Amino acid sequence: MQKLSEAEIIAKLQARQTFECQIKDGSFYIKVDAYVPTICTAIHAGSQFREALKRKCLLNQDERYYEEDPHTDQFIQALPITLIGNDSRYEYDLNRPLASCVYNTAWGKKVWTKNLTTSERKVSTAKHQQFYRVLDELIKQIELQFGAAILFDIHSYNGIRKGESSPVFNIGTEQINLERWRPMVDKSLLLLSQISLPNLQTTAEENAVFWGRGYMISHVNSRFQNTLVLPLEVKKIYMNELNGEAFPIVIQELSSQLKDVISDISAQFMRRYTFKKRVQKSVIQGETLEPAVLKLDKELYALAKGLDTLHYINPINAESEKRKFLKSKASYRPNFHYRQLELDPYAFREKLYRLSINEIRDPKIQQLYRDVINMLSDKASLLAHIGKPNFLYESLKYYGEPHELDEKNAAFILHAAPFQEDELKSFDSIKLASAFHKQALDWGMNCKIEPSNKIVAAAMVSNARKAVLISKSAKLTQTEANALLHHELGVHMATTLNALNCPLKVFSIGLPKNTFTQEGLAILNEYQSGNMTLARLRTLALRVIAVKDMLKNNDFRHTFNLLKEEYQASDQQAYTTTLRVYRGGGFTKDYLYLSGVSRALTLQSQQDISNLYIGKTGFDYLEVLNEMVSRNLIIAPKFVPDHLTNPINTNPVLDYIMDCIASHQIGKVA
Repeated sequence: MQKLSEAEIIAKLQARQTFECQIKDGSFYIKVDAYVPTICTAIHAGSQFREALKRKCLLNQDERYYEEDPHTDQFIQALPITLIGNDSRYEYDLNRPLASCVYNTAWGKKVWTKNLTTSERKVSTAKHQQFYRVLDELIKQIELQFGAAILFDIHSYNGIRKGESSPVFNIGTEQINLERWRPMVDKSLLLLSQISLPNLQTTAEENAVFWGRGYMISHVNSRFQNTLVLPLEVKKIYMNELNGEAFPIVIQELSSQLKDVISDISAQFMRRYTFKKRVQKSVIQGETLEPAVLKLDKELYALAKGLDTLHYINPINAESEKRKFLKSKASYRPNFHYRQLELDPYAFREKLYRLSINEIRDPKIQQLYRDVINMLSDKASLLAHIGKPNFLYESLKYYGEPHELDEKNAAFILHAAPFQEDELKSFDSIKLASAFHKQALDWGMNCKIEPSNKIVAAAMVSNARKAVLISKSAKLTQTEANALLHHELGVHMATTLNALNCPLKVFSIGLPKNTFTQEGLAILNEYQSGNMTLARLRTLALRVIAVKDMLKNNDFRHTFNLLKEEYQASDQQAYTTTLRVYRGGGFTKDYLYLSGVSRALTLQSQQDISNLYIGKTGFDYLEVLNEMVSRNLIIAPKFVPDHLTNPINTNPVLDYIMDCIASHQIGKVA
């Protein structure tokens, strides 16, 4: 962290330069990532105390800490302009006038063993004056640029002292010109009351426990007519007030949601009171990726880039075991072999959890990377147990299992009467590869098409090789080939290439539940491109049945016979479906295709989902992705299926089935 003098900081402000630094004496920190009319301060966040004063202080560190505002700096660290006090309020209090900023007694306790000398007081008061000179210059420049500014003056208070009924958030308005600023106060109280915290009821009130009588607001009011100061007190529900232990999950939630609240309030303030009448909240949140994000992303990608589940989960002797099984008329129990794992899972997890995640300021982006790290840890455990007895447990932990609705969807589809879909299987691997080549060229996709005898499916995308692998044994109809093009190229390859265009490699690694999302989007594209068939839906439904039977009976032969006898699957289809769910020792992934398209259909009916195609994303992260695109932190996806906004619906029976799946009405019509 660079250290600058007061003169250097003021010069940067006057030149409208972005910067981040501590003042040379270390008494406060300032960050200006962008010039916006929103300033956030946490003047009591610090605990620094001059060594010369410690010897004279009657209060120990814990006693001082109790009255300070720990973690309030974290609440605002993602905002573009922040000013943080590093020194303890017991050295000098920035929220008291200069003449009384050094306490003699505080909260009924005497502070010093003997009176401070004039020179000792002078050092403290000089820091107080220095802080306000910098703040004044900052506000001056903001008002010159925007005509008005809003300052969020963030504090915390001890709820034990005020009683259980005291609000989580308190805005003190005694010094606010409510005739002018009332709309912003009301908006703030409304948004704060809507914050949702784990195991806590959120309340926001005006002047319930504090009235906003501090020096910060009076200082600004006396010098600037067009700056609104909102003194905000947060009850210390994010920590144990008595022993100082923090509650990290609550702090994370507070930081994330306060960022959104402050951004929303600021956007409204800008539209109403500044020269900028058209503004989105993304302007307030900043439009530059933090160096800490780029650093972590690079380190994470270096660790995780070779972690390919399908490379290890597909048996290397699948074809020979198939021949033995079918020759034995389903009496032989297949014995699959797998590639050796080129990874020490324990060392891998150790390296994952050493990554510097806490250096990321933006709470939502930090949480995204936390989730990815946890996912990769689970994935390493999954891969380490391929072919071992407890692989099924790892698969359940990673992918989950079919829910009742998934089973109802599958039963509904399998119950549907078949209709004429007779087509010759005229597409072998050579013809299929040619079709993929042509389509990739038409869509402008720079990727390879390669034959393979090592994959279970007819085709699959290798992200690492930027290639579509075509099974040498593939045999498909024209419609099946078209569906596969829209599935593999239209979604899996599209998201692979989009991720490569993104400055963050995390979208190549994949977000949590990216398999669920990818397969849901891929099946959606098959349907919306007009290439879905009832036979294809029945295949997806059979996968759900197979996963459920595997979990219940754990017998390859039983599942194979169930699919043949109960659902009239062919030997080829029954074997392939059964192999898919038994590989590794019990692979539950295959139920995700049907549940994924159900989620995709539902989500698309509610909002634009195109940003899910940025890379290997997850449905649960769409809000974060939308925010990151709006802030220009990542670019919108280049390759998005044409039929996402212009679907082809050619079969009323299929439309009805898909509508039922999307609207969760299966129980009413099955």
